[in-house]
Amino acid sequence: MSPRVCWVIGSPVEHSLSPVIHNAAFAALDLDWTYFAVAVPEGRAADAVAAMRSLRLGGMSVTMPHKSAVAGAVDTITPRAERLGAVNCLSWRGAGIEGDSTDGAGFLDSLLVDHGWDPAGRRALVVGAGGAARAVVAALADAGAASITVANRHAGRAARAAALADGRGAVASVDAAADVDLVVNATPVGMAGDTASPVPAERLGAGQVVVDLVYDPIETPLLGAARAQGAMPVNGIGMLVHQAAHAFRAWTGEDPPVEVMSAAVVASLSHH
Repeated sequence: MSPRVCWVIGSPVEHSLSPVIHNAAFAALDLDWTYFAVAVPEGRAADAVAAMRSLRLGGMSVTMPHKSAVAGAVDTITPRAERLGAVNCLSWRGAGIEGDSTDGAGFLDSLLVDHGWDPAGRRALVVGAGGAARAVVAALADAGAASITVANRHAGRAARAAALADGRGAVASVDAAADVDLVVNATPVGMAGDTASPVPAERLGAGQVVVDLVYDPIETPLLGAARAQGAMPVNGIGMLVHQAAHAFRAWTGEDPPVEVMSAAVVASLSHH
């Protein structure tokens, strides 16, 4: 196979771990592929899609602020990406470019594949109403969660995210954490240097699964509190790696070496 090149586009994009993840996977499978981070200013997403066409890139990952804009520049869009109004992965489908959202599938894999935990029939609380939160709400609904509560400072945004839950969504405060099986933090609260937790520790308890989509630090204040309260803590590396694994499979047709990809992330985080 001839050498292929993939990009991740965003602004800013230099902090992206996607090159670390994908280049480790390409090397592990001895594929002649390379993955670069390319800074693309806001408003220029269509130019990047045009570049994918003209350069015949192997694939493209899309981060902020381009996830909505690229949706209008591709040839086809998957139903899940259309539902979210967001695209994070561009792949070739014949002669055309397809836009997909792999975040929700990556999130579910982080529960099912990594921890053997099935959200079907369970009650969930998602904190946040941005792109990641919306992908998680939709994925949990598709996976058969019994109820999905969304907590956000802005009630209108929370309601719009909850509406993705196919009639099983509701809006509440973070105090609802006491009454659910799964708590997901999809906000930046708890990122490196931030000692705050998005959910009060006393609302967490044994038998719960607590996922923090923040992956730097690996153990966030929320996950520390979850562990102390007897809940099962799950960090954001799983979703990060599994959403990349879905892209890797779409681009190369190969089974992604998930363990290698995870190890590359952990090594990168522990070095900086």
